[in-house]
Amino acid sequence: MSMMWTVKVVSLGVVGLSLSVELLGWLLRRLRTGRTLNEVLFFPSEVACVEHIFTPSSPYSCLCPLPHGVETSFSRFLRHILSATSSLDLCVFAFSNMDLSRAVLALHSRGVTIRVLTDKDYAAITGSQIGVLRKAGICARCDVGSVYMHHKFALVDGRLLITGSLNWTLTAVQSNMENVIVTDEPDLVQPFIKEFHRLWVHNNPARYLHSSDQKPAHSTTRTLD
Repeated sequence: MSMMWTVKVVSLGVVGLSLSVELLGWLLRRLRTGRTLNEVLFFPSEVACVEHIFTPSSPYSCLCPLPHGVETSFSRFLRHILSATSSLDLCVFAFSNMDLSRAVLALHSRGVTIRVLTDKDYAAITGSQIGVLRKAGICARCDVGSVYMHHKFALVDGRLLITGSLNWTLTAVQSNMENVIVTDEPDLVQPFIKEFHRLWVHNNPARYLHSSDQKPAHSTTRTLD
């Protein structure tokens, strides 16, 4: 009798433990779902003033003729970039948008660690902001291979991925049909972290001081959109 009772108690304990584990898993999934960010932005973006994003303490200080207080794809994009508190890793083909340059410089002035990877041909084109970033003390590396560095993604604090077809140019933001996905899904963020690290190490200029494996220099008289 006591043996049967023991078996029943143990069985109930196992069932209870199983249910507890299942419940814990469900709660963790619920909590994770509540925190997960998945957002899609489409461009071209409506043209509107973004000064309030840079100076939130003085939201009505700008007197420019553009619409104010309008939430656009670009304003949301900017907010995600400016949400960085510790690091911003940027891998982008073309970078000439001055508002985005201002955002990166603002993060740098706050002590956020910035690393930029870009295409070496387009970094030298008139209008590129890479030189501006370097002058401010931001580390920017160019690709050293024979093909274009055509990525367009950013990693905010190693937790948030911003990626899509969008080059960081005025034309891409205001004129082109483009898309951007913003997510903090670890399964998506982690591969981009690994890829950025791989490219950062691979394009360390110290490794190629004496290398002749360079792309033929293109003319730098082109203008960047």
